Amino acid sequence: MLVSPATMATLRYFPPDGHPVLVPIAKPVTTIGRDLGNDVHLGDASVSDHHAQIVFNGRDFQLEELDKGADILINGKKKRRARLVNGDRIQLGKSQLGFSMMSEVPAAETESTEEGPNVLASLRRLHAFSERLMTSSSVDELLETLLDDLIDVTGAARGVVLLVDLGEEKSTPRVRVSRNVKRETIEDPSGAISDSIVRQVIESKRPVIVSDALTDTHFSKSESVIALKLSSVMCVPLLSQGEVIGAIYVGNDEVKHLFHREQLDLLTIFAGQASLILQNAMLLSALRADQEKLKTELSDKRFGEIIGACASMLEVFRKLQKVAGTDISVLITGETGTGKELIARELHWRSNREKGPFIVVNCGAIPENLMESEMFGHVRGAFTGAVASRPGKFQQADGGTLFLDEVGELTPQLQVKLLRAIQERIVYRVGDSKPEKCDIRILAATNRNLEEMIGTGEFREDLFYRLNVVNLWLPPLRERGDDVLIIAKALLSKYADELNSSVKGFSPAALGAVKKFNWPGNIRQLENRIKKALVLCDKALLQPEDMDLGPEAMDPIVPLEKAKEDFQRNYVLDVLERNNGNRTQTARDLGVDPRTIFRYLEKEQNPMPSGAGGTSGEKDD
Repeated sequence: MLVSPATMATLRYFPPDGHPVLVPIAKPVTTIGRDLGNDVHLGDASVSDHHAQIVFNGRDFQLEELDKGADILINGKKKRRARLVNGDRIQLGKSQLGFSMMSEVPAAETESTEEGPNVLASLRRLHAFSERLMTSSSVDELLETLLDDLIDVTGAARGVVLLVDLGEEKSTPRVRVSRNVKRETIEDPSGAISDSIVRQVIESKRPVIVSDALTDTHFSKSESVIALKLSSVMCVPLLSQGEVIGAIYVGNDEVKHLFHREQLDLLTIFAGQASLILQNAMLLSALRADQEKLKTELSDKRFGEIIGACASMLEVFRKLQKVAGTDISVLITGETGTGKELIARELHWRSNREKGPFIVVNCGAIPENLMESEMFGHVRGAFTGAVASRPGKFQQADGGTLFLDEVGELTPQLQVKLLRAIQERIVYRVGDSKPEKCDIRILAATNRNLEEMIGTGEFREDLFYRLNVVNLWLPPLRERGDDVLIIAKALLSKYADELNSSVKGFSPAALGAVKKFNWPGNIRQLENRIKKALVLCDKALLQPEDMDLGPEAMDPIVPLEKAKEDFQRNYVLDVLERNNGNRTQTARDLGVDPRTIFRYLEKEQNPMPSGAGGTSGEKDD
């Protein structure tokens, strides 16, 4: 059974001169055109005699052409046939019409006893209004949609949205968007609103309705009311957490007593819904601006795939640029997670070997009994399980770059073979006596102190000098200042897309926590914390707790005297190490009595329960 559309939809026609005309859609087929026989007669020469028709099938309203030579535009796009939805703007020739899914019976024709249907119609409007706001892609588009719907709901001739600049104290509200009944932008909106009415709404945070402003006891003496000859006005505040962020102002100067208390209540409800969506839209707009700012910052602070702008990283970039084009060996040092492999890849990409392979060997992850085979390859039958000959990493890197990560983990026996391979550029597969030439560049990285390992006999001095022709030391993240914030934002932007996360950025508190945290695992730890937060967080902004950076994660604050004592102890022990344990020379260099050195050594050997660890532990910190 088909439902009659008589109480379901309305066309609002905007004649070139005069007031909008409401035309209810009361038939299953409603014809529109210039001919007097049409259900909707448009007295416009640009409209065809039989231009279009609206067909209701019991569920949807379909607009269809009747004259193939006649133009139909829906929301600015040419159409021949289209399903109409609430709020659609239709243009036939030069005539403008608006489509509403709800009946728009004028207030005078509505019995006051019919509150039920009126409430239902208002709720339907609010639902449709919210849906349209949620699909708006920008703040201005959202506000235009808001005003167009409010003008339809209230019967106003114009509407204005004013926003307050929250960054300024006692800021004057500024017009952000203005619209008229034809859904057009008003050229000079400031000349169509009363400053005194807006000021009262902003200051009181309460809505205002004026039936006839010129005779109103409160506003009749206002200069703006007198100058503009205002009649019917409604103005409601836009609130965010109790603070005014703006106001909505609608008015009609040609009709007195147009607005009623029920309409003000409805406008206030609409404004409350709009405030929530507007806050989100403004937040997203601010985040987009922050992303654009980040892209600009990264363009200045990015060196290939590496981000950094602190003095120590700029020195790394300077060295990297100079040595990249050569074939000399480079040793990259720094704590775990500082990005040593990124530096190695950048050296490869900027060298004349960029088209060759980049082969990575993790010297700490391969079992000792397989390391030689992994490095140099093997021939069939060389050992149990060697069912076929296979090249090693040296052969695979021929013509390119071989990156030895965690080179400090190599056994002394393999260090000898590696030294020979680097010197002669010749390798022997396990189980074979035939030499193979390898044209490769060697890059190495370690988080260990190889010079100390040389002293203990764990690392060969001649191999160290072969690898360490140029040293690139990467500073820990805690010593890179604001780099940590730029890196964090870049990582969030990258992984939010990859993980399809709804997170858009960091809260100010989260950025503060990121800056304060020590990051013992450096960039790798920061990256993992952000990935975890993006997967688990349901909010638009990450908070400190989402990255496990609550107050309990921060280093405890110790009394100043203890901090001074810890610093002095560490400094004394460092100087003692530089003097190879010579206590007298250390006391002379520090300008203190030798007994002071003994005192610190005794504390080091017998630490307090809360105290510092051994010498190596202090140096690791």
